[in-house]
Amino acid sequence: KGVSEGNLEKVLNKILETEVKNSQEISNILGKVQELEKDGSFHIQKVGTVRYNPYNETGGAQSFSLALLDSHQSGFIITALHARDRTRVYAKLIKNGKSSLDLSKEEDQAVKEAGKI
Repeated sequence: KGVSEGNLEKVLNKILETEVKNSQEISNILGKVQELEKDGSFHIQKVGTVRYNPYNETGGAQSFSLALLDSHQSGFIITALHARDRTRVYAKLIKNGKSSLDLSKEEDQAVKEAGKI
């Protein structure tokens, strides 16, 4: 009703042009999402914490090991050993769930806890 000859063809062509633009924009958005997912896999995503008492002279579990890992099981572990007169802090790199340095049983437990997430 009220449409002259040729107007329907213009309307359909306009719809097709819009569809092509939408397809291109969706493709661009999917590319950006893939980039973000790839980049995000290297951000800290997994955390494991173990509190414990390594010395008999102090009360409570004031010492801890904290593992911070990305989706590739890589990151680092921070260990703080608290004694009555001092606290010592250590850091060890973790790559693919392993460290080039020996891990204490608590550090190993923190890495395993982080890996469960």
